[in-house]
Amino acid sequence: MNVIYAYPWDVLGDPDAPARLAGLGAGAVALAANYHTVRAATPHHPRHRLVDARHAACYVPVAPDAWRGQRLVPAAPTWLEEADPFGTARDALRAAGLAVHAWVVLTHNSLLGDAAPDVAVRNAFGDRYPYALCPSAPDVAAFCRTLVREVVRQGRPDGVVLEACGPLGFKHGGHHEKTEGADWSPVRQALLSLCFCAACAAAYREAGIDPDGLAARVRAGVDGPAAPATVAAVGADTAEPLAAVRTGIAARLRRELVAEIRRLDPSVPVTLHASADPWATGPFATAAPEVGTAVDGLVGNCWNTPEADVAGLGALRRLAAGAGPGGTDARLGAYVLALPPRPADAGLLRELIDCYTAAGAQDLHLYHGGLASAERLAAVAKALSGR
Repeated sequence: MNVIYAYPWDVLGDPDAPARLAGLGAGAVALAANYHTVRAATPHHPRHRLVDARHAACYVPVAPDAWRGQRLVPAAPTWLEEADPFGTARDALRAAGLAVHAWVVLTHNSLLGDAAPDVAVRNAFGDRYPYALCPSAPDVAAFCRTLVREVVRQGRPDGVVLEACGPLGFKHGGHHEKTEGADWSPVRQALLSLCFCAACAAAYREAGIDPDGLAARVRAGVDGPAAPATVAAVGADTAEPLAAVRTGIAARLRRELVAEIRRLDPSVPVTLHASADPWATGPFATAAPEVGTAVDGLVGNCWNTPEADVAGLGALRRLAAGAGPGGTDARLGAYVLALPPRPADAGLLRELIDCYTAAGAQDLHLYHGGLASAERLAAVAKALSGR
């Protein structure tokens, strides 16, 4: 199956958008139902060329009764006129013969992280990441459960795509990012992604890990001589229980959210953006050492070198074995970038698609149907033709 990603504003007010997306060769659209702050180009829209989504927002109606008593409540998108942006766009896409999957970004929310800094990820130096809600905090887990419940209940999607289903970390964060010059290696970035909020510190203590001692090791690993791996930086004696805590946080959230979706509509397929790396944070949070709940699909990030992408898909494929409903294998998907730095080149895109398919990808998730230029959409359509 080919899935093209889009925002509600790509469709709202543009009667040509559904046919344009369908013409790419996609059978489904992953339509944002909850999304973070973004300034998005709209090169095809008849009325505007930019949308400034100034804060994270929920694109199904935020019903007061559903959120009563919750500390964390999503905001509505004040930059859109429609009362139900997701529903209006969904109906237009379905009329063009497209299935609509609700694309739900869970723990990436600067608005709520600023409002409730105690539930945001906090690194070993005490720096908070306001864009990153930590799901070890009960308020964050409750927010995510209510969010998926409302998306399924009100959005009535044909499927659900869960992104950032776990902790976010150092990367994928702030506006006007100015961190590249620090030359932090992937290991140092992983160390800066370890959370020391109150809930995580309590979980470390329960696992027999001294949070203060761990934080000291992490700080030394960031500022001192380069460690070859995260395990070496935190110490072999600590790495195993620490990884168990970190992966357990994401696993608990996965189980709770998938159970909530199944309770509301057992027929709705659930797809998870995921990584097999036990230290992975961000949009593709860790699903290691096992998914732990029945999902219909696992999608791996394929925005890197082909070699890295194939290795990631191979590891994710092993996690997908037996992870589907009834013990079947979950479908494996590749999240394919059609934007810069990839060129608008149908031949290269086709080579990448063939590479990912050979690595076991059954589904292609293409990013992004609204942001891409006409030349890039033409390349996508040509690359997908005949698939």
